[in-house]
Amino acid sequence: MTDDCYAEALATFDRLFDEAAAAGEPDRTAMVVATATLTARPSARTVLLKAHDARGFVFYTHLDGRKGRELQANPHAALLFHWPRVRQGVQVRVEGAVEIVNDAEADAYFASRPRGSQLGAWASKQSETLDSRETFEQRLAQVEQEFEGRDVPRPPRWGGLRVKPERIEFWYGADYRLHERQFYERDIAGKWSRRMLFP
Repeated sequence: MTDDCYAEALATFDRLFDEAAAAGEPDRTAMVVATATLTARPSARTVLLKAHDARGFVFYTHLDGRKGRELQANPHAALLFHWPRVRQGVQVRVEGAVEIVNDAEADAYFASRPRGSQLGAWASKQSETLDSRETFEQRLAQVEQEFEGRDVPRPPRWGGLRVKPERIEFWYGADYRLHERQFYERDIAGKWSRRMLFP
């Protein structure tokens, strides 16, 4: 059973997510994912949200790429959505533990991707050094030939990562930097609470 306070936070996210579409945000699914190494070196990049529900927020990547490696070694992440066209500007911040989605879920999502994206996942050694664009194009051509005339399976080290919320903040922009901040947090016992933060 979902905690009522957590359910409220999820409903708020869904409402703002819908408002972002109505407001014409270029891509409401774009979110910054911040990770850190075991030596506390941070890194951030923009990815696309592919699923969200009470279990968490999911994106997909090569698990052997930099973010995949960092999140397996230190399975905690922070997410940031920024929708400047919603109201006077809205940010949603999510922090939590990370888990790899199960194979069935990853397979189903991979099968829904455009074929070009599927082939690219096989051709790319994400985050590794590339000597030239031509090398990548050659790898892509080889993959196209290999899978010609048949479905492209999910690469074995390509998968989904789910951020399971422990903290969610809704930041609402206002004039004179008098922003409104609503903060939801799960305690060690799993109970959610809500409080406001100073701007």
